[in-house]
Amino acid sequence: MNEEVRLRAGWRVLCQFLLDNAGVSLLGFLALAAVAGLSPGATQSAPSPYLPVLFYAGAALVAAASVWASGRFLDGRPFSGFGLSLDRAWWSDLGFGLLLGALLMTGIFLAQLAAGWVTVTGSLVTGDGGAFFPAILAPAALFVCVGFYEELVSRGYQLTNLAEGLNGTAVGPKGAIVLAWVLSSSVFAALHLFNPNTSTLSTFNIFLAGMMLGSGYVLTGQLAIPIGLHTTWNFFQGNVFGFPVSGLDLLGTTFLSTRQTGPDLLTGGPFGPEAGLLAPAAMALGVLLIVLRVRRRTGNLSLHLPLAESPTADHQAAR
Repeated sequence: MNEEVRLRAGWRVLCQFLLDNAGVSLLGFLALAAVAGLSPGATQSAPSPYLPVLFYAGAALVAAASVWASGRFLDGRPFSGFGLSLDRAWWSDLGFGLLLGALLMTGIFLAQLAAGWVTVTGSLVTGDGGAFFPAILAPAALFVCVGFYEELVSRGYQLTNLAEGLNGTAVGPKGAIVLAWVLSSSVFAALHLFNPNTSTLSTFNIFLAGMMLGSGYVLTGQLAIPIGLHTTWNFFQGNVFGFPVSGLDLLGTTFLSTRQTGPDLLTGGPFGPEAGLLAPAAMALGVLLIVLRVRRRTGNLSLHLPLAESPTADHQAAR
């Protein structure tokens, strides 16, 4: 415990992580039991394309509940204090993030197409051969859920608490935020280590993705840009251009179906663009555009120092 009669930041992060994973594990067990109970052969037949959406929606609710509970009982911080102010500027930044993710992944696709590393083999494809609309709504909803809960946990909770915990040391508040940014991005990369077709380059690139996503948070103190960017980066990667998403093919409905023929080192191969050398260039451009956006909107460009501060008495009163 510290002088504020709270668990130290590292323990708070660990407790939230364990609470979230326990909830997701229980959710997965209940989902499997529900599917198995539908009929004796349910687990061997093709699953409904909406089951992953329901699971990830449940995971998003579990993550939100774990962050709320940890903030309420461990941090003394309101739920809105994790980058969810939801004011007019927040929604404007969300729109920018959505546009940015779409543009960056489109750039990767066009670069591969121009180099002859990818071939378009079809359009408006569904996994079961049914109607494209509303089938495409399922992956769209799924990636909204993924973008929300991964950013809420990795940036909103972990980065905030790590920055607060490191503040007061020799590094100071700015150094604390930078270190927390790096550490939370490292954890983000580690959580993808068990995805199919991982490599050293894919893990490093996922770390860079964490840094790109975190840049919007450390500059604004809000999750709007990271959530928007994360959502459309994944959706355009998997369900617009037909690439694997971090080694996964979650739902087969795509605007375009594609076949990669270029070198895996550049395209990312079976892991998807995040394991290729085009991804770091796109991420560097993403950070630059985020910096320009923040400076244009606020007239200022600096780390959001309140991320490294403990909750104020007003925050505690707002719980």
